[in-house]
Amino acid sequence: MARDIFHQQVKAALGKDGWNITHDPFIIRISEATKLQIDLAADSAIAAERNSEKIAVEIKSFIGDSDISAFHMALGQYLNYCQALEEHEPDRIIYLAIPVETYKDFFQMPFIQRSLSRNQVKLVIYDPKLEEIEQWIS
Repeated sequence: MARDIFHQQVKAALGKDGWNITHDPFIIRISEATKLQIDLAADSAIAAERNSEKIAVEIKSFIGDSDISAFHMALGQYLNYCQALEEHEPDRIIYLAIPVETYKDFFQMPFIQRSLSRNQVKLVIYDPKLEEIEQWIS
């Protein structure tokens, strides 16, 4: 499976934000022959501050021809990963990682905002140039 273009930048940003990367990629078997592959899994480096949180992060770049097509694919993956985690690792929270520029323009459209809200999508907004997390949205 091809990695997202900003995979390493998000991985570095998570490290700067106090997360230990535990899986790269994070694989969940949903049947004998079928597995899902989430980009990263991490747990908190500072348990006292983060209460031993465990997360999974699906990284998206939104650099293709169609942001709406990329959004459809990202949302579908996110929802499938939510279900798989509920069934196999219910204490792990899934986040969709998106670049800050995409968040500032495309993700501010009312249609996208309603879709995110309706589907309770959790976001991590990253700056690929600075390799930093800009915002967590739960």
